[in-house]
Amino acid sequence: MADEISILKKRFKELNERSRNKGIYFYSDFLNPYEQTVLFDELKYGYTLYGGFSDAERKIAIFGSEDEFGYPPQPPVKILKVSPLSQKFADDLTHRDFLGSLMGLGIKRETLGDIIISDNCGYIFCLENMAKFISDNLTSVRRTSVFCEDCEALPKNALPSPEEKLIIVSSLRLDALISAIYNISRSKSSSLIEGEKVFINGRLSNSISKPIDVDETISVRGYGRFKITEILGDTRKGRIRVMCEVY
Repeated sequence: MADEISILKKRFKELNERSRNKGIYFYSDFLNPYEQTVLFDELKYGYTLYGGFSDAERKIAIFGSEDEFGYPPQPPVKILKVSPLSQKFADDLTHRDFLGSLMGLGIKRETLGDIIISDNCGYIFCLENMAKFISDNLTSVRRTSVFCEDCEALPKNALPSPEEKLIIVSSLRLDALISAIYNISRSKSSSLIEGEKVFINGRLSNSISKPIDVDETISVRGYGRFKITEILGDTRKGRIRVMCEVY
């Protein structure tokens, strides 16, 4: 892991320096939340992150800025819509099904962004140079024959609406909130945090007791993500009523 982080940091520095020296934008592959944290810690400015839509989890880093270069970046990200040839005879397709089929083609994960499932179709965010390969070669997902087509943007209803959830916790500590949201034990939530599976606003957090504020987004690998929208005050027993949005 240490070697991988060292290589990643070196790559970020290289892209940043090449952008500055040549006066043009440079782009990384798609980064998972942990890799984004490595970038945040290594470089404090000089780049932006882009995933194709505002709540994307996987994002590319764009090195350079419009203020610096005088023109906007053109992120090399495309969206492919993957649909069953016949919805009537299609399996119920999941994120895992789409990702597994793509991995089966020998595609590297870093060339793929988020995969959004809507109406049994998959919207695949990918690097521009991978789009044709995917379109030409992804012909089935699970046991369902599919076809690919370019998509300009996600449909408005493609992203599921968050579920509002009221929880009652003893404190606003990270472990307490995760435990209440996902109905798991405090020890389980602590092990998720210590196992580097929890991110706050895209940054890795390994502090069990970290206090969480309103509008901070918590992502938990294998579970999903949630955001505190309002603190409603204390109960008669001194516990805290918290309203959250769960995705």
